[in-house]
Amino acid sequence: MSRTLRLQIPPNCDLTLGMRCTDKSVDGTSVWQMVAAEEFANTAGILQGGFLSAFADSAMGAAAVTFARGRKVTVANAEMKMSFLGAVTIGTLLTCTASVVSGGSRVAFVEASIATSDGRLVGRASSTYLYRERQ
Repeated sequence: MSRTLRLQIPPNCDLTLGMRCTDKSVDGTSVWQMVAAEEFANTAGILQGGFLSAFADSAMGAAAVTFARGRKVTVANAEMKMSFLGAVTIGTLLTCTASVVSGGSRVAFVEASIATSDGRLVGRASSTYLYRERQ
């Protein structure tokens, strides 16, 4: 039995976290924004790192898809490294810029930077994405 893949864009995870793509006009690059919401704070009252990681993952995944240059693909994150460089207080507007550093027809290596609206770098991520053709 074959199953048709139904893509929801944007996906529920992005909607839940309040992420939005603001630019994907350049192949292999995407820019996203998100406000650090109170419901995602840890016990110290700052954004929990997993949500910052999800933000980077969405931005890097989108960059990998745009790198595919017109091919209909889905991407799967094979591995990801996240470095937290500063605390993010609730209400902070964050921008994540992700770019493919190297890639081919089956894989893309992507990096991302997350910064506050005043330019303070709060996170860096890198990941490898695997491509799969879709119908």
